[in-house]
This record gives sequence, structure tokens and C-alpha cells, in this order.
Amino acid sequence: MNSSHTDTARWDKEIVPRRGLLSIPWGELWRYRDLIRQLAVRDVTAQYKQTVLGPAWFIIQPLLTTFVFSFIFGRFRTGADVSAPTAHIPHFLFYMSGLVIWGFFAECVNKTSNTFTKNAQLFSKVYFPRLAVPVGQVFTSLIGFFVQFGVFLLGLGFYWIKKHHFADPAHPFFLEPNWRMLLLPIFLAQAAMLGVGVGLIVSAISTRYRDLAMATGFGVQLWMYGSSIAFPVSELSERNQSILMLNPMVPVVEGMRFAFLGAGTVTAGYLALSAAVCASVMLVGIVMFNRTEQNVMDTV
Repeated sequence: MNSSHTDTARWDKEIVPRRGLLSIPWGELWRYRDLIRQLAVRDVTAQYKQTVLGPAWFIIQPLLTTFVFSFIFGRFRTGADVSAPTAHIPHFLFYMSGLVIWGFFAECVNKTSNTFTKNAQLFSKVYFPRLAVPVGQVFTSLIGFFVQFGVFLLGLGFYWIKKHHFADPAHPFFLEPNWRMLLLPIFLAQAAMLGVGVGLIVSAISTRYRDLAMATGFGVQLWMYGSSIAFPVSELSERNQSILMLNPMVPVVEGMRFAFLGAGTVTAGYLALSAAVCASVMLVGIVMFNRTEQNVMDTV
């Protein structure tokens, strides 16, 4: 009647805290790839839930910004140095080429900057590699990028046909896409590394100082105006160009323009420097993220 029965539990996985601040659970992230996909779908669905236009905002937002930039800043570019090729690029293509890559970077920052505060309840109830959340948010941002990039390619095709078949000698414009378009994955990788790195840093700090998360969107907007989105770097003096190139997003934006439009101020050295800065920021973000992850539930 009182016979004792001992059950021996066999566990598939033992959850222990990772001590390495730079450790990235690549294997776990791959095993949880379905979760990453579901998180990406959840973010897209939640972002446009109960909206009239829904995913159409992917296109409307950059188009409206491009038209505003073309109307306001395009007037200043018209009176710029006419010897510079950027002065003869159609305004729509000039601004859209910068805004699509910038929008991807900004989305990576804004979405990953609230990883801990937004997912506190989820983190407290179930185990999965915490980096799955920011990785999923990068894929969410990629969806918006490729939709907007498609609109940019339509505009590029329109002006390409216009230049070669319906050219107006009274209003010539410059447009020379080149093989450097193949570098698009590199531009995306640099923007993603920088965006995720900054977002992880903000996310880690904002578990204690919520003001930082609230100021992130405003800070990203200010950053945009210092990233050659509204003006070409070629309009600056050489000294100011060197200073501006220290902003890691400037070589990415200028490289994007040079690849698809044929005009931009960028060198391999500046792109390499930008890549080094982006990678360093991402590593710092991972260190702070891993450190915060160990005691996040005590602070969120």
C-alpha cells in the first residue's frame, strides 16, 4: 500500500545563465527560427491592426517624406553647384534612395530599443533565447525596406526609360546605375548592425532609465538630418566632408546613391571605417544586452 515509487525525470535541456558577455546562441537561434518568424509576423500584424490603410503605410510614409523633402530641400539643391552630378539627379530618386536605407536603420533602432520593456511579461513566463526578439524585429524591418525599395526601383525604371527614350534636351538629368548595386546586402548589413547595436544599448539602459526609450525616436530624427539624407555630401567642404563621414550611416547612404544613381561621395576606406564602427556598436550592444538579460526581471 505504501510502496514508494521514484520517478526519474530526464530533461532535454538544462537552462543555466550564460556567463560570456559576448556569447551569441547561434545554435539556439536557429532552432527557434519558427519563433523568430512568428515574432516578426506578430509585430507586423500588431503595428497595422485597426488601421484603415494597413500595410499601405509601408509605402505612404516614405513617399510623403520624399515629396516633402523634394519640395522643401529640392529648392536649395536646384541652386547648388551645377557642376556636381548630384545637382542633376531627379529629386524623387535622390531623396528616396537615402530614405529607404535610413528607414530600415531607424526601424531597427526603434523596434529593438524597447525589447526588454515591451516583452517583460513574455520573458518572465517562457524560456527562449532573448536575442530572438531583436532578430525577429530586424526581419520585420526588412519587410518594410523591400516594399519601399520596390517603389524606389519603379521610380528608377521610370526615369531610366525617360532618359533613354523620352529625353528632354532642355531638362537633362544624371542617372548612371552601376555594378555596385550588388553591394546592397553589405549596405543592409551595416545598417542592421548599427541599428540593432544602438537599439540593444538603449534597451539595456532603459530598463533603469525609461526616459532614454522615450527620447530615442526624437534622437533618430535628429540623427537623420546629420546623415546626408536631405543634402549631398559633395556640397560640403573637404574638411566638413571628412567630419561628416565619421557618422557611420553617411557612407552607407552615399554608397547607396552611388550604386543606384551613379553619383555620391564615398570611398572604400570610409565604407570600411563605417563597417568597423557598426560592428563595434553591435558588439557593445550584445555585451550590454547579455548583462541586462541576467537580471532583467528585477529591473523591468
